[in-house]
Amino acid sequence: MENGLVLSPGSATIRAMMNTTNFKEKLDAEKKTLSEELSRIAIFNTETNLWEAVPDQDLMNEIDENDAADRFEDFEERSSMTKTLQSRLTDVEAALGKIEAGTYGICEVSGDPIEADRLEANPAARTNKAHMND
Repeated sequence: MENGLVLSPGSATIRAMMNTTNFKEKLDAEKKTLSEELSRIAIFNTETNLWEAVPDQDLMNEIDENDAADRFEDFEERSSMTKTLQSRLTDVEAALGKIEAGTYGICEVSGDPIEADRLEANPAARTNKAHMND
């Protein structure tokens, strides 16, 4: 019994869920930051529901061959960063959805609770420590 609640092994996530407000605040703040970062380097395609990198407008009028190569390299970096930020944003949005659904803090692989220290370090964690590399 903890704080007047009887916890079985399957309901151990109640401990993490008791403080979902803290995790929700962290996730909301991260979602805002990710969205702002994405909006600086990409546009949101409403047809695909994905962010797509855009070239740096300051480099668009360059016609020198070296400048064109720099422009291409910059676009490749933006594309890579867009994919990374989009992936993280997807995880954050999924975690927020789990909070709303009451399933936050449950490992997607095993169905076991995600450790509290793992959630503190990464509130969007989808797995517990045993499955973090799966």
